[in-house]
Amino acid sequence: MPLNPIESIRSPIRTRISAIKSTQSVIRNINAKNALGDEKLLAEIGYKQELKRTFSTWQEFGIAYSIMGLLPSISSLTGTGYTAGPAGFLWSWFVSSIFILSVGISMSELASAIPTSGGLYYWTFYYAPENYRVPISFVIGLSNSMALCAGLVSIAYGNSEEILAAVYLTKDGDFDITRGKIYGVFAACVLAQAICTCLSSKHVAWLQTVSAIANTGLIVIYLIALPVGTSKNLHHFNSAKTIFVEVQNYSNWPIGFQFVLSMMTAVWTIGAFDSCVHMSEEARNASFGVPIGITGSISFCGVVGFFIILCTNACIKKDQIESILNTDTGFPMAQIIYDSLGRKWTIALMSLMSVCQWLMGSSILTALSRQVWAFARDNGLPFASFVKVVDKRLKVPIRAVFFASSVGLILGCLCLAGSAASNALFSLCVSGNYLAWCTPIFLRLTSGKRRFNPGAFYLGHLWSQVNSWITCLWGLFIICICMFPSSIGVTKDTMNYTCAISCGVWLLSAVYYYVYKYKYFHGPCSNLSPGGCSRC
Repeated sequence: MPLNPIESIRSPIRTRISAIKSTQSVIRNINAKNALGDEKLLAEIGYKQELKRTFSTWQEFGIAYSIMGLLPSISSLTGTGYTAGPAGFLWSWFVSSIFILSVGISMSELASAIPTSGGLYYWTFYYAPENYRVPISFVIGLSNSMALCAGLVSIAYGNSEEILAAVYLTKDGDFDITRGKIYGVFAACVLAQAICTCLSSKHVAWLQTVSAIANTGLIVIYLIALPVGTSKNLHHFNSAKTIFVEVQNYSNWPIGFQFVLSMMTAVWTIGAFDSCVHMSEEARNASFGVPIGITGSISFCGVVGFFIILCTNACIKKDQIESILNTDTGFPMAQIIYDSLGRKWTIALMSLMSVCQWLMGSSILTALSRQVWAFARDNGLPFASFVKVVDKRLKVPIRAVFFASSVGLILGCLCLAGSAASNALFSLCVSGNYLAWCTPIFLRLTSGKRRFNPGAFYLGHLWSQVNSWITCLWGLFIICICMFPSSIGVTKDTMNYTCAISCGVWLLSAVYYYVYKYKYFHGPCSNLSPGGCSRC
């Protein structure tokens, strides 16, 4: 008797799901508090020590702080922030910083309990319901990888714009900034960062210290030089009302919603703190150092960023904000500095920002390569058997570095299609990361609440629950907000394609898994046995 048409569709799906369930990795019982040292805890998680543990707690803080690259990042997004006016920019940063710290605390609790480079997709698998843990883990792993890759592209792209803005000022405007030139500088930055990231773990850790000091020095110079230049050249500062109270609107959205959109400056800047998680297997005392790196970098950048915006608000020409947003340099911060300090100081500061932003890119590529390596170790990526190989002499995943940078160069080609495509790519960094960050936090609160064994960093049962629910609601809010265009009158050039790109990545990840990758990815798999990857 022929099968019912609906049954004929359901049957192969049931067979596929049954095959997935029968091959998925076994959940391990992990208790960080009882483990005797980092290597023992990593073995309890299911992995052998392949990378060298050279990162101190300070350097864990340094890699996240370096990626945030406070002044270069704020400079890249000054145009977004000031669409709500000086006061709108200031208070949107303040509000966002508090909620971002909530996310960081929730992530720190998970990182302290299970410190592994795979982090987010591993936690997702660990806390998810049995029937769905493998495909959800796979989607989160790819989403996190693509988001970090988009972060690399956006940092390097912003870096190329800074460099070309400095060239534009050097030549007194006698220089055309084209998309081809931007991509050429972008590609050179990524390749140089890839070479630098292939250094030994010790040298890469040292680079985080250099980057943290350089970024801090740049901030100090800016906070001193800009007010001095404003006092000397403009002869006055803006009033307290302009700085703290006057919320203006330089878009056609209602002012309340434009205030919300201006939050994206803080959301993008104080991001990629999961980089500390991806360096877990190179960190000393990871169960403590990783959470301190996450929460410390968010707190420091939230406070110092507030003062950077405060200083800028005091010095900006308040009656020329609209012209500053549409400056010929293509970089509003360059115009703000130029108005207060003149051409030479602007070139000098933009050059220093370019150096710091290059270091940002190097740091995020380091974190991205560790995420890519960890996901390949569990057979989650194409060419996994090639990508997961670690250089035995340097103890660095060199192949993962060049795989990640190659994907970044390909994604960067989207920037040639125009500002709409490049903005969507940058928003993928936000939407992809927030999905990857909040999913394991939500699962820990629901299906995995009985499996959670806290590590050294823990708020306690009640406050941990409250904070984690706030994190989930904030994450959902941000994923929705980053899908909106910058103006109401949408054209093909102003449309925000983040929804198409982000949802496309998530949907194609699920399809790729169910069509092909289910044969190879069964969740995190142990490599403790001599034969390589096996069921945990």
